[in-house]
Amino acid sequence: TKEAEELWQQAIMNYDKAVQLSWNSPQALNNWGLGLQELSAIVPAKDKQKIIKTAISKFRSAIQLQFDFHRAIYNLGTVLYGLAEDTSRSGGADNSPSDLYSQSAIYVAAAHALKPNYSVYRSALRLVRSMLPLPYLKVGYLTAPPADDPIAPHKLWERSQFILNHEELQQVNTSESAPAKSNGLVEKTKRFIKVDVADIVSVSTCSDLTLPPGAGLCINTTHGPVFLVAESWESLDGWLDAIRL
Repeated sequence: TKEAEELWQQAIMNYDKAVQLSWNSPQALNNWGLGLQELSAIVPAKDKQKIIKTAISKFRSAIQLQFDFHRAIYNLGTVLYGLAEDTSRSGGADNSPSDLYSQSAIYVAAAHALKPNYSVYRSALRLVRSMLPLPYLKVGYLTAPPADDPIAPHKLWERSQFILNHEELQQVNTSESAPAKSNGLVEKTKRFIKVDVADIVSVSTCSDLTLPPGAGLCINTTHGPVFLVAESWESLDGWLDAIRL
């Protein structure tokens, strides 16, 4: 109803004020996200996706302040699941429904890992378990330079598949470029990028002009930085969270 929408709008304004007063409070950001999630359920369809994306950003901000904040992690999983449902019915999102379902499952599984005794998390995990990119934490595409030349010209960067598990982020041999051949001989064995999770110091977005166009990802490691480019800024958020969690 219009009255309910106005009440949630007022509540969201109060959450906004709470965050301004306590900008480093993950709980305040989580509450703001929950308010937006509730509002998205009652507004006209044309307004829904913008509100949902804002809710996603609030949950992500809460997680960035406290990586083990299981409530925000779970809430991010539920809002992504809802977005996947909406996208499968009507389209319109930057990511495919299957990618959104997979992201949702990762966050629900992470929340369950932090609080395995929570019955709500157990039930949710049963619902989304089949959507997990098992045996990995995340599978997707990133544009990467040659492993032996991180500052190679843009034309030498390739879009290829990466997998993330508990031990490493690994480029796999599924590059979209066909293997180069010369005089009937296959080019010498290609090296692939591998980053050990134990060596990661931090991960962040990167808008360095020396990178190819797209959403830049910087992984700072004990051996130096690794630069990659995600397919979109939303896709980049998924990689950032998966590596951090």
